[in-house]
Amino acid sequence: MSETVVGILGLVCIVAIVVTLFKSKTQPSIAFIVFPAILGIILVIGGYYSFEQLAEMVEAGFKSTGPTAALFVFSVLYFGIMTDAGMFDVIIGNLMKLVGKSVMGVTLVTAIIALVGHLDGGGASTFCIVVPALLPVYKKMNMRPTTLLRIAVLAMGILNLMPWAGPTMRAATVLGIESGSLWQTILPIQIFGIVVCLAHAVLAGWQEKKRGAGLNGALAEVETTQTAEAAPVNELARPKLFWFNLLLTVAVIAMLIWDVFPSYVPFMLGTAIALFVNYGFTAAAHKKIINLHAGPALMMCSTLMGAAILMGILTTSYMADANGALVVANVKYMGELAIPSVVRCLAGIIRNILPTFLGQHLPLVIGILSVPLALAFDTDSYFFGMLPVMIGIGQGFGVEPLPIAIAMVVCRNCATFISPMVPATLLGVGLADVDIKDHIKASFMYVWGFSILCMIFAIIVGIMPL
Repeated sequence: MSETVVGILGLVCIVAIVVTLFKSKTQPSIAFIVFPAILGIILVIGGYYSFEQLAEMVEAGFKSTGPTAALFVFSVLYFGIMTDAGMFDVIIGNLMKLVGKSVMGVTLVTAIIALVGHLDGGGASTFCIVVPALLPVYKKMNMRPTTLLRIAVLAMGILNLMPWAGPTMRAATVLGIESGSLWQTILPIQIFGIVVCLAHAVLAGWQEKKRGAGLNGALAEVETTQTAEAAPVNELARPKLFWFNLLLTVAVIAMLIWDVFPSYVPFMLGTAIALFVNYGFTAAAHKKIINLHAGPALMMCSTLMGAAILMGILTTSYMADANGALVVANVKYMGELAIPSVVRCLAGIIRNILPTFLGQHLPLVIGILSVPLALAFDTDSYFFGMLPVMIGIGQGFGVEPLPIAIAMVVCRNCATFISPMVPATLLGVGLADVDIKDHIKASFMYVWGFSILCMIFAIIVGIMPL
């Protein structure tokens, strides 16, 4: 089976997943399992992989998503406990005093928190900071959680250009330069993007207000009519422990940002401490609390496990080692005896079908296509698989590697957290209780437009050629 056929089959698999999700034919976890599994069997029958290699690919996929699944389970439990204990009720009250009845104030606060929270470059940790804290405010203000996610992912995308963030480091590695040097080049674009991000937050607030959001908006009147009955008393609330719970949450997030331990460890420790302090040393009480939040945790965990199949089969390459054996590897350059992954084969097809007359404008073409391509490529495959291919094409047309890398880094970063190929995206939609298809529908065109604006700015200031 040729690499071209493999790439075409991979594209068919990705399209099938996207169409199935958008038509609500099944849950993401099932789509992530079924279509890549069918693809894997076809590749084995075609002789591209063996069953043993296919098994190793699936195992590699689980290694990439397993930590995120653990993070999600314990972050759901932890924030669920904090919600039950009433910590967020106090925070919401103070936030409401800060922004008053201003819907735009809420959206601006969302953007600012996401920008500050993503300084460490960790998508999962930023979602864990932004979504649990602000989702209750959005519900109280009758605002859509998809708007919360859209504002957050735009802020996270532009902050993801920091030199210690994954995409910038990967692109710098391919270019053979320091990531700090690449970041200094794209810093003006990042500053422009932050300004546009804040402007988008104002726009999002105006849109929500127009549809009737707010404490006294049209939607609030409907909500009041529908929930006229008295709200039940929260027997699990622990108002006297607010400061303890707040300090514990700060400690958990600080430990997460410290990044010495795996990301799930702070939430595991925090969950255990929160249970004992808030609800005593009683197994029955602990079981009750855990069962209250088991449903969302199980649903999202199953999605991440399904994504492991998707990631393993589509993104795993094999590279010949010194002994001639094949080992699982996602690497910058593949040897002659290597078996490229499905997405690397797809990258090769894009290289072959790219019209010659577009070669001299390659950075512009890549910039325009980066957001749609982000839905099909994980970060490693995009930068270690696609970027070297694009640089090679550009060299044939006299295009320098740096503008190509800038186009791929800046424009693709904008779409990082709407891609189902990025585990942190699945974590974010799970915390917000939003279907991934709804997240993509609500964010895709805004993200694409945002990336094109950043590219136009880069052209105007001379960072990228036209």
